[in-house]
Amino acid sequence: MPKKQTFEQAMERLEEIVCQLEKGDVPLEDSLHLFEEGAKLAASLHVQLDKAEQKVIQMTVDQNGAVQQEPFAMQEDV
Repeated sequence: MPKKQTFEQAMERLEEIVCQLEKGDVPLEDSLHLFEEGAKLAASLHVQLDKAEQKVIQMTVDQNGAVQQEPFAMQEDV
């Protein structure tokens, strides 16, 4: 059973795959395998980022000076 990659290792591998595919000199069958591996990595990275985002907590101080924890709200670009 292969060892699970860290986020950084998976991102690095995805970058390698993108570079290989962008060069355009990989045979079609190999390109398809690389694309499939890249798609799986991208999905895994997305899941890891979602989990990390859910763990982020924003600390706020109320009017009485008490610290409260609230889910971190991402500000969308307007």
